[in-house]
Amino acid sequence: MRLEPIAAPSPARTFAPPAIAIAATIAVAALLAALAGANPAQTLGLILKGAAGSKFAALETLNRATPLIFTGLAVAVAFRARLWNIGAEAQLYAGALLTVLIGTQGLSGPLALPLMALGAILAGAMVLLGPVILKTRLGVDEVVTTLLLNFVMALLISYLLEGPLKDPMGMGWPKSPSLPRDTRLPRIIDGLRLHWGFALALICAASVWVMQTRTTLGYEIRAVGLNPDAARFAGIPVTRVLLKTALISGGLAALAGFSEVAGLKGNLTTDLSANFGYTGIVVAMLALLHPLGVVISALFVAGIFVGADSMSRAAEVPTYIADLLLACALLFMVLAILLTRFRVVRG
Repeated sequence: MRLEPIAAPSPARTFAPPAIAIAATIAVAALLAALAGANPAQTLGLILKGAAGSKFAALETLNRATPLIFTGLAVAVAFRARLWNIGAEAQLYAGALLTVLIGTQGLSGPLALPLMALGAILAGAMVLLGPVILKTRLGVDEVVTTLLLNFVMALLISYLLEGPLKDPMGMGWPKSPSLPRDTRLPRIIDGLRLHWGFALALICAASVWVMQTRTTLGYEIRAVGLNPDAARFAGIPVTRVLLKTALISGGLAALAGFSEVAGLKGNLTTDLSANFGYTGIVVAMLALLHPLGVVISALFVAGIFVGADSMSRAAEVPTYIADLLLACALLFMVLAILLTRFRVVRG
């Protein structure tokens, strides 16, 4: 048996495998619920209700999706150029660190938040720039370097929060001093946690889409991702394109840290990220690296996590079902993408 490329997939060939992948994911969810001793239909209903069954639930899903949009965009931009950025978690924490360092310096007025965001973007960009320079100059695999930087950044944050950045009023907890009220992102709806970081994430998604489809840089990124040798032969400066891609990708991931600190938590802690950097890879892959699809994918993933928390309390089913669901969804979708572009032939 072998795979044969399909030159022009039919509409049925394009849409049927993804639809089957979604149905298979739902079937696996029902099976997992049954194995856990719960009613499958009731469990799926509770996940949906917990994610969007009320105003509070819907806004919590949007809130949870905000950092996932940023990290999903970061991964999508990098992967489009075949720059395998596995370090969005480190870039997120770098952005959060600079947000706290700048925001606790007594800034006030309308320039405070833009300066914090700019500092976060620069920090995240620099964290990814190092591995890309190693890749382009010395041929070092960026998968290894970006992945290892996640652990380096985690240890650095832990050291800072136990030492120089530790809040003296924090009763011994490893956390930074809180940001002043006027350096916090305002709430979109008073009394609820959804903040303007979500709107910023949507603006970034639209901006990345415009960049990829309407600019020379976007064309160069796609060309480098499709075939770097051909792009180089055509006169595209591959190294320069990869460096620009790194700056954009690292900055987007860092905005996730900025939004979590300035919009939600108010300070830096070691558990600021619920693996948003790693989950961003799933979000980007489910969206097929499309920046607008990242928004939909992030809402889907956030809905599963928020709904699973509610479902766990109501049906006494472990929340780990959400992780299994996402894993199955990703595997089925990757297989569906393969079947839309290739056919299986014998011989």
